[in-house]
Amino acid sequence: MKIAIIGTGNLGKSIAKGLLTNQEITSLYLTKRNTHQIKEFKEYKNVVVTQDNAVAIQNSDILIIAVQPAQVEQLLTEAKPLLTDKHLIISTITGFSIAQIEHCVGAQQSIIRAMPNTAIAVGKSMTCICGNKQAAAHIHIAETIFNQLGHSLQIPESQMQAATVVCASGIAFWMRLIRATTQAAIQLGFDAKEAQQLAMYTSEGAASLLITNKQHPEQEIDQVTTPKGCTIEGLNEMEHKGLSSSLIQGMVASFNKINTIKKEQL
Repeated sequence: MKIAIIGTGNLGKSIAKGLLTNQEITSLYLTKRNTHQIKEFKEYKNVVVTQDNAVAIQNSDILIIAVQPAQVEQLLTEAKPLLTDKHLIISTITGFSIAQIEHCVGAQQSIIRAMPNTAIAVGKSMTCICGNKQAAAHIHIAETIFNQLGHSLQIPESQMQAATVVCASGIAFWMRLIRATTQAAIQLGFDAKEAQQLAMYTSEGAASLLITNKQHPEQEIDQVTTPKGCTIEGLNEMEHKGLSSSLIQGMVASFNKINTIKKEQL
């Protein structure tokens, strides 16, 4: 694959590292205004670091757009004369719709939106992707790229804002749950470092059980709870205090807020 990452900031660098680790490139162009900040990539074979977006676009088939939202419209407008029918555009810009991208570059282009989360930096992103009709035959390319950086799921574009809450904001929600578990462990007698380890790796283990065993969470809960035991006592107390309800209400509130922001931008 001949890939260009246009705007190699933190997200772009994470994607680049994943591509290089898995050796899925024929060539990789990385663009950034200050190339000194990505100079470490110059030592890789078949990687070109440049300030020139035009050079990157003309020498690549897949364009991963990872610039700041305020820069994307100008970038796409300037890129339009350089695009051919061989180009696949993959945008990681939150809130910038396929229709907006088509307005800048033309509806004939193959366009995919990808929404990774910050866990992409450690190869554990949950990335949601969607595309226009022209991109239907190429959606597997985006899946290949983002499956190297975690897991990907194809969804309708109408669900992208909900996915932002569940997956992107979801990182913060899970961090808060892990922090609360850490605080409880400290109260139960562990020092802060030990408490965080207990919380982090137990959380990782719970997710891994679901991924590996492909079971519903309640089935795994049944493996831990015993009649009149301490686990069910704790679970019921959490539910009496509104654990599930609070989490659901918080995610719905986040979704309502993102819709409000979207309307204000229109």
